[in-house]
Amino acid sequence: MEKIDLKPTNVFHYFAEISKIPRPSKKEEKIIAYLKAFGERHNLETLVDEAGNVLIKKPATPGKENLKTVVLQSHVDMVCEKNSDVRHDFLKDPIEIVVDGEWMKANGTTLGADNGIGVAAELAVLTAGDIEHGPVECLFTVDEETGLTGAFALKPGFMNGDILLNLDSEDEGEIFIGCSGGMDSVAEFTYKEVDVPAGYFFFRVGVRGLRGGHSGCDIHLGLGNANKILNRFLSRTAKEYDLYLCEIGGGHLRNAIPREAYAVCAVPFEAKESIRVDLNIFIADMGNELGKVEPDMELTMESETARAKAVDRDTTARLLKTLYAIPHGVYAMSPDIPGLVETSNNLASVKMKEGNVIRIETSQRSSVLSSRDDMANTVRAAMELGGAKVSFGNGYPGWKPDPDSEILKIAVASYKKLFGTDAKIKAIHAGLECGLFLEKYPSLDMISFGPTLQGVHSPDERMFIPTVDKFWRHLLDILANIPQKNK
Repeated sequence: MEKIDLKPTNVFHYFAEISKIPRPSKKEEKIIAYLKAFGERHNLETLVDEAGNVLIKKPATPGKENLKTVVLQSHVDMVCEKNSDVRHDFLKDPIEIVVDGEWMKANGTTLGADNGIGVAAELAVLTAGDIEHGPVECLFTVDEETGLTGAFALKPGFMNGDILLNLDSEDEGEIFIGCSGGMDSVAEFTYKEVDVPAGYFFFRVGVRGLRGGHSGCDIHLGLGNANKILNRFLSRTAKEYDLYLCEIGGGHLRNAIPREAYAVCAVPFEAKESIRVDLNIFIADMGNELGKVEPDMELTMESETARAKAVDRDTTARLLKTLYAIPHGVYAMSPDIPGLVETSNNLASVKMKEGNVIRIETSQRSSVLSSRDDMANTVRAAMELGGAKVSFGNGYPGWKPDPDSEILKIAVASYKKLFGTDAKIKAIHAGLECGLFLEKYPSLDMISFGPTLQGVHSPDERMFIPTVDKFWRHLLDILANIPQKNK
């Protein structure tokens, strides 16, 4: 890390330390081992459950033993995205942290502040000898980003808190009291390989330079979806020419808006020049529609080596129509909380798999369970009409806001006292683990907060350094003002 005065020192120390430890979703073995050793090294009771969730307990400071027990919670895994021109192995290489003025980012990769900064804050609490608090339990969950696996696997009795502070929010000065539930829907097309006739021009068309971002937090921004843009051009081309689709791919993770997509295709050689003209017209159309929100968008076309085989024509037609029909973006806004997206869908990825399979992955979100299921059924209808085999992932529940929450009132008063302004009370259109915690621990009183992060789930991820100190001071003041246990 660049030598700079970063406050609070202990929080940034631990953030730098865990940034050296590879921790992709579902590959958290090294960070789990680190946390286990950390707890034992500091003589703190440390538990690891079957899923890999880690719980480290710290006794109350003298005179605070009768306060309610607080669970501090963060997830240890990170989204592993990098720019195409960056060499980085997320299973081996440390994150290369860069400090740019008041912002912290990584060198062409995700930073992992989502949710590494929460993990670092917990470690700082566990080792701090100069703060006041009641009994504290630090919960570190696994695989939040790709399935909420750790939260799903959490068993009743593993932790014993009365209050839970989720440290996985991304806007300092905002306290979250609710979140959306979600579900994944997947379509698989099985295709036959056919010969591409002689006399065809092969080309690679690509979409890149999009902003991407979180499919919940950023879905309302109207950003471009690389899969949608690519499919729109391919559909237009297929109507004009005898198109053969040889390869297609776009997007990566279900909770990230796709930034890049490409296809390798063939058209009759005499269409070589006219298809380039068509692309230029299409680029102008996209610039007119998305230029202000996607100023770095690029659509490219290059000649490609001839391929012997392509996807059969029937499957290609059904695939392109299905991609066109699947909705992407905001479907409904909340009637209860102004500005909150209620229901949305993310057309996340298109991947070619072994066995002549093309797989479409999508993610539905809603703060209303029935609306989440309706959105999933809307997507399923488009997939089934296209002749695809459809499957669903495990859905997860939302977290219903409680404006009368005791810990919320404490946090609001604390923020006003510390900073002289009112914190904003919000719900978030993203899946926090809190909804799953409530299933296992229905009496938990919860809020979520954190420092300011931008561009999460993309290589543009960055953290506003001054907000980390405010987040830390707020956290410590909340801990010092936890009420006594009910007698």
